[in-house]
Parts: sequence; C-alpha cells; structure tokens
Amino acid sequence: MKIGFIGTGVMGHAIVEHLMAAGHELFVYNRTKSKTDDLVARGAIWKDTPKEIASDSELIFSMVGYPQDVKEIYYGDHGIFQADVKSKILVDLTTSTPTLAEEIAKTAEEKGAESLDAPVSGGDLGAKNATLTIMAGGKSETFEKVLPVFQVIGKTYTLHGGAGKGQHTKMANQIMIAGTMTGMTEMLVYAKKAGLDLPKVIDTLAGGSAANWSMLNYGPRILKQDYTPGFFVKHFIKDLKIALDEAEKMDLNLPSTQKAVELYQQLAENGFENDGTQALIKLWWND
Repeated sequence: MKIGFIGTGVMGHAIVEHLMAAGHELFVYNRTKSKTDDLVARGAIWKDTPKEIASDSELIFSMVGYPQDVKEIYYGDHGIFQADVKSKILVDLTTSTPTLAEEIAKTAEEKGAESLDAPVSGGDLGAKNATLTIMAGGKSETFEKVLPVFQVIGKTYTLHGGAGKGQHTKMANQIMIAGTMTGMTEMLVYAKKAGLDLPKVIDTLAGGSAANWSMLNYGPRILKQDYTPGFFVKHFIKDLKIALDEAEKMDLNLPSTQKAVELYQQLAENGFENDGTQALIKLWWND
C-alpha cells in the first residue's frame, strides 16, 4: 500500500520504520527535513508538502505536536485538503482536540474521503516495539480497512465510537497517566528520604498492587538519570490542558489532573520542557 506519513518525530520515525519493514511504500514529510534523511536513505520517498503526501498516497497518517499543527497540515495553503482526497483514508495519530477531529471528519466526508482520529499511547518504547495502544474514533468500516496497518504498529487497537471519541479516550488515558506519574515521583522522593534502596523498592512494588506502567518503564530511567523524551513534558502539558478544557465543557472538576498540570508547568518554567515526562523528579532532585 502507498502510505503517507506526516511527522517523523520520536514516535513517528519508529512507526514509519515498521511500516516500511512490512513492505509498504512510504512517502514522508516533516517540518524539519533532516529528521527523515535516514528513512529516505532506506527507501522512503520525501515529499515537500502535506498536499503532495496526500496526492500520492492511499492512506495518510499524521502525527505532529499540537492541535494548531494538525489544523495547519490539514487546512493550510499546502495542506492535505488542498489535494484531491477522494477515496483516500486520513488517520490523525496526534493527541488533539475532539472538536478538531470532528471538523476533519466532516471535511473529509464532504470531499469523498474517510477519516479516523486515532491517538496512541505507549511512548517511544511502544513505537519502537510496535506495541502501541491505538484509540480510534470514526466509522467502523473505515476502522476495519485500517486495522491491518494498525496491527503492524500496535498491540491494542479499539474503535470507541464516532469522530472525536478516539481523542476523548486519549484524554481519559492522559488523566490516568497524570496520576501514575505524580504518584511514582512522590514514591521515589519518599523512599529516598527514608533511606531505602530504590531499585529494591521498585522491584518490590512491581510485585504488588502498586505496579504500574510508569513506574516499571520510567522508574529505572530516573535512577539512571536518563531524562530523554519518550514523551515530551511540553506535549504532556498540552494534553492535560485539553483534558481539563473538555472536562470543563462537561461541568467536571478534576483536581488531581489540575495539580499535575501545575507541577509540569513548574517543571517547564524551570527549563525542562523538552525533557521526558519522567523529569518531574527534578522538582525534588536536581543537583
């Protein structure tokens, strides 16, 4: 299949590698062209604009940073919707807003295309290991068409309803992660202050009800002082703000999520917005 991929960052790059390994023909675009150089060297085809990606591909994936970036690559002067997208499938993997997902779905339908909002969870490790969790919103027939490709890059893939429901599910995911990240961080701070052996503590907690993905994957990184981004602090702040905005629309108060945003904003203000989310520990340990 001819697949276009817009956004070859930390996760997108690994996803493209898996798609190429599965035998698909890949067309790639990234705002910073150099981030596609090694992919092109291995057979991917560079395109100068999202419009060109859409023109030459049957299935178009996008995975960029912020909702405004999604808006630009779809609706900009050189965006996807400037191409003839009739009979094509558009899949946005970005964590964005449910409202924008609904807008894209409406435009796609008007132009004779199909679309899914399909944000993912799993970070850099999930992308590299092809074990992503994919949360989709859109029509069931479209989901079924894309499912064989999802199976190449993910381990779990579920359709949660119509347009925008994938994004709502991702918000639920980020709310949960906010709690586990703050809990893991405070656990390590407490355990260190109490004079405990931190690797032993992690191993012990991993065998009981305190076990969680954040601790098992990010705890060891923290102990190695490895703050490289599996997921950027700045992007997590963006996600949690979307979650809080959506919660407000539903007249919900989420105090724990609000506190997590405040902590991560403090971390960003201290200069760590481009670190991984595990860098939250730097609010306590930064010597």
